[in-house]
Amino acid sequence: MTNNRLFDDASQRLQLALKYVDLPDDVLTSLSYPKASLSISIPVRMDDGSLQIFQGYRVRYDNTRGPAKGGVRYHPNVSPDEVQSLAFWMTFKCAALNLPFGGGKGGITVDPKALSKMELERLSRGYVDAIADFIGPDIDILAPDVYTNPMIMGWMMDQYSIIQRQVCRGVVTGKPLALGGSQGRNSATGTGAFYVIETLQSQLDLVPSETTVAVQGFGNAGAVVASQLAAAGYRIVAVSDSRGGIYAPQGLDIPSIRQQKEASRGIQAVYCEGTVCSLVEHQVITNEDLLKLEVDILIPAALERQITAENADQIEARYIFEVANGPITSAADAILEQNNILVFPDILVNAGGVTVSYFEWVQNRSGLYWEEAQVQGQLQEKMVAETQAIWQISQQQGISVRTAAYVHALNRIGAAVTAKGTRTDYLNP
Repeated sequence: MTNNRLFDDASQRLQLALKYVDLPDDVLTSLSYPKASLSISIPVRMDDGSLQIFQGYRVRYDNTRGPAKGGVRYHPNVSPDEVQSLAFWMTFKCAALNLPFGGGKGGITVDPKALSKMELERLSRGYVDAIADFIGPDIDILAPDVYTNPMIMGWMMDQYSIIQRQVCRGVVTGKPLALGGSQGRNSATGTGAFYVIETLQSQLDLVPSETTVAVQGFGNAGAVVASQLAAAGYRIVAVSDSRGGIYAPQGLDIPSIRQQKEASRGIQAVYCEGTVCSLVEHQVITNEDLLKLEVDILIPAALERQITAENADQIEARYIFEVANGPITSAADAILEQNNILVFPDILVNAGGVTVSYFEWVQNRSGLYWEEAQVQGQLQEKMVAETQAIWQISQQQGISVRTAAYVHALNRIGAAVTAKGTRTDYLNP
């Protein structure tokens, strides 16, 4: 394994799960290293005429069960270590949901908020120019992630099609509907998380009207799951974004917050301007404060490493549902488990996005497009079935839900590795 800290931390989850599966050594060997990694430089002509070089990455971690699948993120902290770790997680996420994909991920080290829309387009097309030989509908399929959206995905699909001299819709998912996107894709990650919580409602003895929720990260996924939980009767008491958050013990008006955030571009402005101030008493808090609130459900929906060994003892939630990728470190996991806080892992909870991406890929390949009701019905069926299966493994084997999710995924990856032949087959022909 590599010595990078984030990837080492991610790998520890695999090591824990290996104790509960009976698989050939070939499985661990095949998962020890990424299949392929690409590091690129992307020259971009800026609006002022200057030339800037941006660093980009793409990792195909595993393709045992099918072409790699994973998003592309734009963020100042994107690094080879982060991209490899995310591709590793995607491998297990796709297997846990029984999708015919391996794991991939990509990213560009950039602050997208500092670029104009035209600069973003040049950057996005330049990224595809540099990785065009590395991706494809049957090789590695791109998707949106942090700070990328349907328009950016549309640029990427268009650029790949220009290079190939044919329309290649299946190389990218999360596209605008007009370019072959799927109904329900924008809300899929948050909706999938809602289905997980809904499925476990009776097992966790959750009464919506009596259940308090805090959501860290009021972006696309966090805002959707907050809205759906609020509509189902849950009391959302705190939300935050990159600039800070707000807290109201009696509950927040989530639809109003979404509307105001879109207008003001920040959570902190929601309850401190105009007549909105009179809607509810509130307290301005930091992202760190939000994590420590005494709530029933905590939903980290921002970035990785939000709950660590340094703050895990201060977490007061009963349940944590990871909508972000890797928001809890392995060291924090142990502390949370010791404190009887139940964690539901990212490779299950946020898998709605890749699941509907799979549906989009299927629609692109067949040329037949589904109505939103069909997408939602298929998504709910997938999320409910795999949540129930993982919960059952957890209960039967007396292990954490995270380890159960990795066991579930490992068994599927192991079956694919074994089907190609293992040491036993070659020693005993």
